[in-house]
Amino acid sequence: MPRARDLGLPFPGTPGPLNAITDVAGLTVGTCTLLDPARHIRTGVTAIIPRMDAGAPEPVRAGQATLNGNGEMTGAHWINDGGYFLGPVLISNTHAIGACHTGATRWMIDRYAEHFRDSIAWAMPVVAETYDGILNDINALPVQPEHAIEALNAATSGPVAEGAVGGGTGMIAYEFKAGTGTASRRVSLGGKTYTVGVLVQANHGKRPWFNVLGQPVGRLMPFEGLVPRETGSIIVVIATDAPLSTISLRHLARRAGLGLGRGGTPGGNSSGDIFLAFSTAPFGPMPQKAGPLIQRSEINAELIDPLYLAAVEAVEESVVNAITAGTDTPTFRFPGKVIPGIDCAALAALFSARTA
Repeated sequence: MPRARDLGLPFPGTPGPLNAITDVAGLTVGTCTLLDPARHIRTGVTAIIPRMDAGAPEPVRAGQATLNGNGEMTGAHWINDGGYFLGPVLISNTHAIGACHTGATRWMIDRYAEHFRDSIAWAMPVVAETYDGILNDINALPVQPEHAIEALNAATSGPVAEGAVGGGTGMIAYEFKAGTGTASRRVSLGGKTYTVGVLVQANHGKRPWFNVLGQPVGRLMPFEGLVPRETGSIIVVIATDAPLSTISLRHLARRAGLGLGRGGTPGGNSSGDIFLAFSTAPFGPMPQKAGPLIQRSEINAELIDPLYLAAVEAVEESVVNAITAGTDTPTFRFPGKVIPGIDCAALAALFSARTA
């Protein structure tokens, strides 16, 4: 399926070579997709590994923010208190939080065997969710720990599949078939070039709200909704190689809400709009093994605005990429109904007419 830029949509900013979260060096993404239409199974797991640590996990400095909290992201309490996390980030459906947490914990224990054998260590992976019960029999609990492990073992650099893949398989955004979307931006700051990469699991919004670069696309492509109000959510993961403080990363995570707002959502009461930002810049020793004085280099917050803008732009584009990757999909919850993929030709025509 075409990506938004392939359709001629004039998104601002300079993307990385893949226009994906994997433009952040060392970061990998893997998926496990569970697709069995006969059993009404359309779901899966998406895994993000911030860096391919060897032998022992290295902390990843992080910040977390929430626009509306009707959802879950495990590990968020420690991220807010400690300013970092260890291990991977997984995204799946609402009822798969436990299975993914178990699978990720098993994967961490196996991967960092010496660390867990020789230290008083515990695993606290980050697992987030959105609800896919319109297209998937979520109550059948199809996601199991081995599916989380499969997604983690499949993680690679390179292009990231979008739309109905991994945790995004059963997701809907602005009442279009959507799911996984990604984008990136490059930013020059202090004589260096940094990358900001975004991955979203988009499952939010009502059709009339949907705007793309100022165009009222949702009102121009009307749809008779299946539910009277918004009941979806979105998870946004922002990664960067810029050395940011935990406070700056929390502020970077907040900017996801601005990127989503450009698309039209007000962050409805039933929506879980939950954001994570982390930096792959070297962290240093584990705090428990460090001395009493820790020295760090970090970007001056007074100069950080270009990174904020990059995050806003990449979030906005990631959501549209998730939607342009969607195709018509029959529902489980409403037999005989279909969630449509967006008409990419009609979307492109809106912008070709504007620029003609």
